[in-house]
Amino acid sequence: MFEVSVEQTFAAGHALRNYKGKCENVHGHNFRVQVTIQGERLDETGMLVDFIDVKTLMRAVIERLDHQFLNDVAPFDEKNPSAEKYRRIFSRADE
Repeated sequence: MFEVSVEQTFAAGHALRNYKGKCENVHGHNFRVQVTIQGERLDETGMLVDFIDVKTLMRAVIERLDHQFLNDVAPFDEKNPSAEKYRRIFSRADE
């Protein structure tokens, strides 16, 4: 089994809806996103995946989120902007 990880960061603000505590107020984070890809085989160049391709997919998502109030950005304008929901966006970046 082969594994490749790529990490990038972005900054954004949000407020958790229907949450009782400090996080219901507007606040910000410096987010660190790590995408890990696993596979059984390497390609003809000896790579599992090209880092440039992974970074390009990640950048497309991060550019929409970086320095934004996430509650105003789809799908968080309707769904609670939780860490679990962020994961879903990055796991579907290539769809």
